[in-house]
Amino acid sequence: MNQSLVEHLACISCSATYSIDSIRYHCDCGALLQVARTEPWTSRVSKEVWAMRQLSTNVLDQSGVWGFREAVLNLPSTDIVAHPEGRTRLYTRAKLSAFAGVERLAFKHEGENPSGSFKDRGMTVAVSQAKHLGVQAVACASTGNTSASLAAYAAHAGLKSVVFLPAGKISTGKLAQAIGYGAICLAIEGDFDTAMALVQKSAEKLGLYLVNSLNPMRLEGQKTIIFELLMQRNWQAPDWLVVPAGNLGNTSAFGKALLEVHAAGWISKLPRIVSVQAAGANPFYLSYRDQFRRAHQVKAETVATAIQIGAPVNYAKAVNVIKATQGVVTEVTDGEIMCAKAAIDRAGIGCEPASAASLAGVVKLREQGIIKSNDDVVCVLTGNMLKDPEATLKAATNEVRSIAPTLEAVAEALR
Repeated sequence: MNQSLVEHLACISCSATYSIDSIRYHCDCGALLQVARTEPWTSRVSKEVWAMRQLSTNVLDQSGVWGFREAVLNLPSTDIVAHPEGRTRLYTRAKLSAFAGVERLAFKHEGENPSGSFKDRGMTVAVSQAKHLGVQAVACASTGNTSASLAAYAAHAGLKSVVFLPAGKISTGKLAQAIGYGAICLAIEGDFDTAMALVQKSAEKLGLYLVNSLNPMRLEGQKTIIFELLMQRNWQAPDWLVVPAGNLGNTSAFGKALLEVHAAGWISKLPRIVSVQAAGANPFYLSYRDQFRRAHQVKAETVATAIQIGAPVNYAKAVNVIKATQGVVTEVTDGEIMCAKAAIDRAGIGCEPASAASLAGVVKLREQGIIKSNDDVVCVLTGNMLKDPEATLKAATNEVRSIAPTLEAVAEALR
């Protein structure tokens, strides 16, 4: 089917539409753009077809993104850059249910993606589109995970990658990935929001293709977290879907995916989305508390560096999602985040600090009586434990003990 007839870019505010191959990130009216279709993608595929692809040996079918390609982007297979990504696990642990006071609690661990975070799901789509359009260089602003993912996929595609990083505010693990994959790394004086403003200007003036979540292709890839989660649950939607919230890309993508499958009758109810922010980086929470009368901005500072963002670019999309799903926005302290992280780590799952905001948010809402003990809850863990080793070591209560190389010394240490 002709791609231009099915997929296009549409303004979320006015009626303007643009070609799917347009390199643009805003409507002429200034509002955000999203991928839209002249007919629902659900009319062209079934849940059964998606399930059968789980058994395929085709590389694209094995991808947890391109296995859902009808809902993502119609591209020639030769343009698709896949590792493959996705197919992440859904975990349950009795000790974490007890920690949160919720009987039915599961964790979708996106840290199991190739570069260690959920960013790979969106990046495979954005970089594939870049290759399709024939661009030579891709760029992003990043607190770490986006830069690692971009660098990996750009290297795979043979494209130059440029990452704008807030100086001194990126973990060693994430910086090592970006450098190792060959990205041009630019440390910017200022925070993530400063880097984000600069990369947008650079994309406009220097011909770089922007792959932050401002790019609507990214969110089409991130939607597949929801499709895969629902498939793992036999298309039974949970009561609550809880996600860390920084730039609000996942909040926006998750809502878009849920509304699409609910409209098609693939799920019988819409889960309520919970966006959890760190108290030191809480602009969306402040706007929610203010009934979204205005978009707040803050000077962000939190141990959860992956969500250390003071002016989220997907604000307008996320507001629509919270309203459409009767969702909730909450905030948690750094102490609550690290306490939740310790619980996740000690359950043998592990995650970076920002991921643990989801569990900390469940605990907060359970204490407030908003989430009930018998509710069905899924938390999304966004990044791997090794993404921020400094934070893990700094908060650890156990330590490496030096001992003599004798059996007696071992026995003494164990006592």
